[in-house]
Amino acid sequence: MDSVMERVMASPLRKTIEENHIEFVDLRFCDLRGKEHHLTLPQHKVDDTFFANGKVFDGSSIAHWCTINQSDLVLRPDVNTAFIDPFCEIPTLNLRCDVYDPKTGKPYSRDPRAVAKRAEAYLKSSGIADVCHFGQEVEFFIFDDIRWDVSMQGCFYAIDSEEAAWNSGKHMEEGNIGHRPQVKGGYFPVPPVDSSQDLRSTMCKTLMEVGLHPEVHHHEVATGNQNEITTRYSTLLIKADEMLIFKYIIQNVAHSFGKTVTFMPKPIVGDNGSGLHCHQSLAKGKKNLFAGDQYAGLSELALYYTGGIIKHARALNAFTNPTTNSYKRLVPGFEAPVTMVYSESNRSAGIRIPHVFTEPEKRIEVRFPDPLANPYLAFSAMLMAGLDGIRNKIHPGEAVDEDIYHLPPEKIRKLPCLCSSLEQALDHLAEHHQFLLEGDVFSKDLIEAYISLKREEVQRLNQTTHPVEFDMYYSG
Repeated sequence: MDSVMERVMASPLRKTIEENHIEFVDLRFCDLRGKEHHLTLPQHKVDDTFFANGKVFDGSSIAHWCTINQSDLVLRPDVNTAFIDPFCEIPTLNLRCDVYDPKTGKPYSRDPRAVAKRAEAYLKSSGIADVCHFGQEVEFFIFDDIRWDVSMQGCFYAIDSEEAAWNSGKHMEEGNIGHRPQVKGGYFPVPPVDSSQDLRSTMCKTLMEVGLHPEVHHHEVATGNQNEITTRYSTLLIKADEMLIFKYIIQNVAHSFGKTVTFMPKPIVGDNGSGLHCHQSLAKGKKNLFAGDQYAGLSELALYYTGGIIKHARALNAFTNPTTNSYKRLVPGFEAPVTMVYSESNRSAGIRIPHVFTEPEKRIEVRFPDPLANPYLAFSAMLMAGLDGIRNKIHPGEAVDEDIYHLPPEKIRKLPCLCSSLEQALDHLAEHHQFLLEGDVFSKDLIEAYISLKREEVQRLNQTTHPVEFDMYYSG
């Protein structure tokens, strides 16, 4: 970026800083897992030199990034992402940053945000479409207390929620209110059974303050205070950025209420887990390329895109379901689909075609991802799978309109299914990732680093004795 362009882009930001009496600027970036990191500058350091050169930081402290002997990386802000932090007492401006390699002057190869940028550029260069639209339904739990410990002596976790069904018989000094959703009984009850109406509304108001657009909020199926908030769709990169902002807002609003939020896919045994339902479509100019005269009003291109997602679903699992906990959600009978078929208005299918009222709304909904996914990597990987389906005309086969959870086993076995463990998903990614390398969107270096990072998580869990093993084997 030349110095003139830097000044043009920086001037509105300086105006924001001056008008809002900003004292600090917080630089945000994200690691391979999708976890946010930050460092903070006093506002007087946000000058022409900063916009020209960025801010150097230690990349060796980020898991599976740099070695300590070659640790310098550079943060360069995207001024279009600025928002005033609603939680800081001292006025602070948040800026999303891209990570650069100072030696080459190019985007750092393991920066997830750079992958999303390359995915959007590749889509445009393909001539297939100008833009990929994404929209997410994000589910999460709000707890009142969470404790855990892992040691040589033993391990445990304990969850509590005033709203949980297991507290129906609990003696409380102030009295037991008794209004609680039962197991699988939390879908759409009104208060007082739904105890988080005002909390979710506060979350939505705060999301609006920082530029996101909530469209609906409600209680979800599980007991223990499971909730969902959906925000308006946008482009792949914007929605990936917004996913990190969303988590930051939701967790901090809950914290201010004395609550704690988790995006773990399966924190509670025996009830529904939390998903990240991803709505997707492609557009060229003002035309929605997914609208057509095929099944459920889809175009042939949309069917091919769907076929690509189905073909590569097991490799996608490594990004869309990136934790060992993810596969405790991906089991039959708990709403999370494990069978990779498509179907209109069918929530037991891996890909659902939502009912819509106008052609511009036509889209597919990929239902198996969960909210611990790194949004830059997961969204980009799904786009690349879909584009592979379009390029190679991969038809998804016939739609399956029955309730898949109640199909006979012999029919289920004939249908494609997702991975049953993170270890299996990483194996599939290691063997089948050529579609991700097209257009240099993903690199072998990033994929190998990601697999190595995630295999450490698998190994840690595999080496840890589990309480269930005592239950099954102690007296054997």
